[in-house]
Amino acid sequence: MTTAASASLDVGPPTFERIRRAPKVVLHDHLDGGLRADTIIEIADDIGYTGLPADDPEALTTWMQRGANRKDLTLYLETFAHTVAVMQTAEAIERVSRECAEDLAADGVVYAEIRFAPELHTEKGLSLDGVVEAVLAGFAAGSAGTDLTIRAICSAMRHQHNSLEVAQAAVRARDDGVVGFDIAGPEDGFPPDDHLLAFQYCHRENFHITIHAGEAYGPRSIWKAVQWCGAERLGHGIRIIEDITGADEGEPELGRLAHFIRDRRIPLEVCPTSNVNTGVVDVIADHPIAELIDLRFRVTVNTDNRLMSGVSMTSEMAALTEAFDYGWDRIRWLTVNAMKSSFLPFRERLQVIEQIIKPRYAPLEAWAVEPRV
Repeated sequence: MTTAASASLDVGPPTFERIRRAPKVVLHDHLDGGLRADTIIEIADDIGYTGLPADDPEALTTWMQRGANRKDLTLYLETFAHTVAVMQTAEAIERVSRECAEDLAADGVVYAEIRFAPELHTEKGLSLDGVVEAVLAGFAAGSAGTDLTIRAICSAMRHQHNSLEVAQAAVRARDDGVVGFDIAGPEDGFPPDDHLLAFQYCHRENFHITIHAGEAYGPRSIWKAVQWCGAERLGHGIRIIEDITGADEGEPELGRLAHFIRDRRIPLEVCPTSNVNTGVVDVIADHPIAELIDLRFRVTVNTDNRLMSGVSMTSEMAALTEAFDYGWDRIRWLTVNAMKSSFLPFRERLQVIEQIIKPRYAPLEAWAVEPRV
């Protein structure tokens, strides 16, 4: 099957522009980490927020990226004070959500699950439901007329005590576009099992769960997320590599947790550049994603925070291509992995894979790329 989009692709090796035109899927992207800098400045001016460190879009972008790239997750999270500050009205939230969808569609993303924490946007009187409604309205407006299917994940803050209420709000909106529940925020010191009531509620409601785990804290965080809380996917999850030994000596040996994660095909929502920013690795070439892919874990590639890390799905795939000599076959494999791991109903997942992803990659995969020496 050849679609108009696939026929118009510039077939050749995976350059940045060719990757941008190819279909991509993102499962781990924070709404409040992907605002346009000029939008932040305009909303701040409208609402009288005077806390921005810069009033020029380029300077603000530079400040955000410099502030986030401090090799520590807690410091990384400090930059969000400004984006959250300008997302306190339904109008602002809807605008930010609409622009998020527009930007993803322009980047060639055909399916996205965008997460946000409703409890962070209630300072001016919005209810949790009101926040969710504004986000979904923006997504619908921004994706209209594009190839993008976009859904929402509601996150609770793991250092707060509102997780059950957030989970209930997410479930109330399940037929309107919310597909899952998550906890986010500082990982070390705030284990996922502090929120068992919320996760048990999701289990009873047959609702999907993904949990930030294995980024700033090691395998024990992953173990609790999966075995105590029932996570179907792991946000980041890359420190599962600490349960794998002997990689430099021949055949790697997986520990029991690593075996379980791989055997159960529990997806890892890997965010390479963000992991560099938070100090998990020094450079992408050192990232354990390559080893995890070689060991056939269910790896997906994601942006995390497009503004703070200065990334897009295109740039993340291009960075992996540069670091590990990946070709179209690997980019397609990662994209299909992500779509298979989405929280869409099974039939809808298959439709995106069979009607969009595979047909558009077919002419690209036919391009043979000689490995670099």
